[in-house]
This record gives sequence, structure tokens and C-alpha cells, in this order.
Amino acid sequence: MASTDTTPPDAAEGAPDARQDLAGLEAGLDALETSGPARVPLRRTLVAKVLPPVTAIVLVLVVWELLVLAHVAPSYKLPSPGAVWGEVTDAWEQGTLLGYIWTSVERGLLGFLLALVIGTPLGLVVARVKPVRAAIGPILSGLQSLPSVAWVPPAVIWLGLNDRMMYAVILLGAVPSIANGLVSGVDQVPPLYLRAGRTLGATGLRGTWHIVMPAALPGYLAGLKQGWAFSWRSLMAAEIIASSPDLGIGLGQLLENGRTNSSMSMVFLAIFLILIVGVAVDLLVFSPLERWVLRSRGLVTKS
Repeated sequence: MASTDTTPPDAAEGAPDARQDLAGLEAGLDALETSGPARVPLRRTLVAKVLPPVTAIVLVLVVWELLVLAHVAPSYKLPSPGAVWGEVTDAWEQGTLLGYIWTSVERGLLGFLLALVIGTPLGLVVARVKPVRAAIGPILSGLQSLPSVAWVPPAVIWLGLNDRMMYAVILLGAVPSIANGLVSGVDQVPPLYLRAGRTLGATGLRGTWHIVMPAALPGYLAGLKQGWAFSWRSLMAAEIIASSPDLGIGLGQLLENGRTNSSMSMVFLAIFLILIVGVAVDLLVFSPLERWVLRSRGLVTKS
């Protein structure tokens, strides 16, 4: 009987080689998908991330010194960088420099954590419950646009000159930003995610924890970043306006002391310290969180 195999002899002999080539191709694609990003050399990191801000700072100092040498303004209005550095060294030698910074940083971080605890559940309730959103949503938006300094006088009258007043001003400034950020993040969650979660049994608190919060994380993180900015600005406004020996000297009080004493070098010192703390918190806390969120979504392949 004639054979029914219609496969050409050459094709039959080459089939194992073709299967091996296909397997090698699949293995290569799997390796591309699973391989992590290559480690960035230290020199490249320094050039890309450290050199630009250092160059900008140097340029600012050079321009500043040139303006001083050109006598654009009297020295009591525009102190030289050396005079401001003298204030730094004096505060360091007196042991008060770190105290100024820590007094404000401790209040700011604790107030922000309290705002986080209050603003997160508030944002979830506003985002998920329509009657609550209709009632409270516009109020949160209005509170977010209200300057934080407006809360200082009533907080002083209600609570007095103490740390509770400081924390109240921080909460009133930061909670609306955190809540609105989370509401915005929840609004951007694709409905397909919610339907898939309900199909898998992720409803109620379980669906909120496993579906809603991870999907809303970018918007929530933006709200946290803005909430910290409002916390820090609210605290500085409270420290500038409300001064008392019992409150200690923070950066805002240092700024006010410089104005009272007509010491522009002290004023510049306070401004620079306030700026440095804000930049440090952003670089050490929020920037790593943003990179982690982007990497977890496949939007960034290199650190």
C-alpha cells in the first residue's frame, strides 16, 4: 500500500531544527520580558541628577554676588552670600540651627500624618457615596482654594497659642488636598476594573483595598504631595503670625524675628532653610514613591 504521508522529505528532516529555532525565539522573548533594568553607573547618575541642580545653585550664587558688588541695593536690603553664611555659622556654633529646623519639621510631619489619617477615608467616602459627594465635594474644593493663613486668627482664638493651634491650621490646609486627590484618582479608575473585581468577589472594603486604591494610586499620590505642600505652607503661616515663647522657635518664627530685627541675613537664612526642607522631603519621600508607582505600571524602565 502506498504511503499517505505527504510531508516532503526535506521538510520532515528540517522540522526538529525549526522547532528548536522557535523555542530559542520564545526563550529570547521571555528573557526580554523578565530581565530587569540594567544598573545605571554611578558616574552617569551623578551627571544626570546631581550636576544640574548644583550648577543651578552655583549660578544663583554668582548672580547674587554680582548684584551685591554692583550695589543694586543697600546691604541692609540685599545681604551678600557671605553675610547669610555668617548667620548659618553663628546659629550652628550656638547650637540653635538644628533646633530651628527640627521644631518645624516635627510639627509639619506630625500634622501631615494626622491629615493623611483623616483625609484618606474622607476622600473614599466622598468618591464612593454620591449624596456625600454632592454635599461635601464643593466644600472641599472651596477649602482647598482658601489661603491657609486665613485659618490662623480663628485657630488662635479657639485654641490659644499652643501646638494644637498649629496642628489645626495644618489639618485645615492639608485634608482637602488629600481628599480631593483621592477623589480624582478614584474617578479615573476604569469601570472595567470595578466590574472585574465584583466578578471575582472583591466588593465592599475588599474591593476598595484590592481594586480601587491600587488603581487610584497615581491621583492619590498627587494629592499627598500637594497635601504636604499645603501642610508646610500652613505651618509657616502659623509660625509667622502666632509667636509665643512656649511654642519655641521654628523656621517661620525665625523669619519673623529677622523682620522684627531688620536683619535681612536672618530673613534669607530662614527662607533658604524653609526651601531646603521642602526640597529634601520631595526628593527623599515623594520622588521615590512616584518612581515606584511608575515602574509598577511599566511606565519607567530605568531608575
